[in-house]
Amino acid sequence: MTEQLLRRLGAEREKAKRQALRPANPQAANPVLPASSVSMRALTLVVAIMTFLACLTAGAVLLVNQTARTWQTQISREATIQIRPAEALDMEAALEQARALAETFPGVTNARIIDRAATARLLEPWLGSGLDIDTLPVPRLVVVTIDTAQPPDFEALGAAVLREVPNASFDSHRTWVDRLIAMARTTAFFGLAIFALMLAATVLTVVFATRGAMAGASHVIEVLHFIGAESRYIARLFRNRFFMIGLWGGFAGGALAVLMFLALHVWGRVNMAAPEADQAAALFGQFALGPTGYALSAVVVLAVAALTALTSQLTVVAYLEDLHEGQL
Repeated sequence: MTEQLLRRLGAEREKAKRQALRPANPQAANPVLPASSVSMRALTLVVAIMTFLACLTAGAVLLVNQTARTWQTQISREATIQIRPAEALDMEAALEQARALAETFPGVTNARIIDRAATARLLEPWLGSGLDIDTLPVPRLVVVTIDTAQPPDFEALGAAVLREVPNASFDSHRTWVDRLIAMARTTAFFGLAIFALMLAATVLTVVFATRGAMAGASHVIEVLHFIGAESRYIARLFRNRFFMIGLWGGFAGGALAVLMFLALHVWGRVNMAAPEADQAAALFGQFALGPTGYALSAVVVLAVAALTALTSQLTVVAYLEDLHEGQL
């Protein structure tokens, strides 16, 4: 009689375990974390905000690096010879002499003189239109086009210009290239630092949200433990729920960031002649992320979702291990 009662109790326990671990409806709500809870909606909003800021940071760093590379390419293609006006100096003859001298160096593909009209246009934003540059002590320029694959000996070219052309100086723009490289690296460093801080804040938020959810569902967790549920099963429940929270929140934040970049791109094209748009375009280009930027945003969204799920699972496992040790 006692053996029959024990078998019956064991059968009832196994039945309860199967019913708890395998709901009749596969689409039923998570028995530990209801999707409609206020804390889960708040966590989704926080993840969306963090992902939005992370995508903005990553996109801004990408745009700055792209613009810096464009500047570097454009500047490295050219050098300039500047001739300052002086009394008894035949400016046109000096310009032609500098042009002919530059073209004799290997690695120089072309040299052209900036004429009076082009020089006046360069000064127009500061001095206005209708300038007579012959009445002003305005230096004249010779633009030297460089073969980037086999550049010339800049030191020798500069020394020859100083020696043979009166009142002339040579600028290879190497200083500007070095500054652009330093600026791009600094921007990337600070962008990565901000990105890392945002991910750390997301991890801490998920940790606190997980512990709060476990405290709110402690009675359910105890029942699951009592009927024999393994820690991996409970951790998997949290991981799956938090992965969906991270995925939906990350998708919302990433999509909003992409829409903002698209809006800025449209704004830049519409206000192309405005000073504000010109200054923004000088730093960020045309705000066009391109395929690389969109792929980077998708990677950020998936990374946030995976990080959210992994953080919640590790937090649950550590909590259950402490709980189990306390019971022992």
